[in-house]
Amino acid sequence: MRHQVEQAGLAGRVTLDSAGTGGWHIGDAPDARAQQAAAGRGYDLSQLRGRQLGVVDFDRFDLLVAMDDANVAALKQICPPQHRDKIRLLMEFAPEAGVTEVADPYFGGADGFERVLDQCEAACRGLVSVVSSRLAEPDPNFLSN
Repeated sequence: MRHQVEQAGLAGRVTLDSAGTGGWHIGDAPDARAQQAAAGRGYDLSQLRGRQLGVVDFDRFDLLVAMDDANVAALKQICPPQHRDKIRLLMEFAPEAGVTEVADPYFGGADGFERVLDQCEAACRGLVSVVSSRLAEPDPNFLSN
């Protein structure tokens, strides 16, 4: 997403962050297999470290984008009621993919991480398109659309 935001010329206008719904990887670098697959596409994940999402993130961000239904459920458990419309599934932004959740690569081989990158790149293209159009023509009902 960071790469696509930069490519779209939105780097100074869009704030991105990544966080998990659980605390089991706080402070850890991304999985070595994820880093290797990402590096093969020119993405450097080595400086990233895990953090856990908090209630403050619902005030800080316009969208909270989850990879799967389990994460959506976890977000809804801590989400203040007035921010429920900010929670979305990433794959909503790539309807042509025909899936609603990003695949879980952790229990398979390296090809699983490549599939996740394919899914994320497609969905991020869609998300960047939506964000770009909203920045060009601000819409007070952005989260309702």
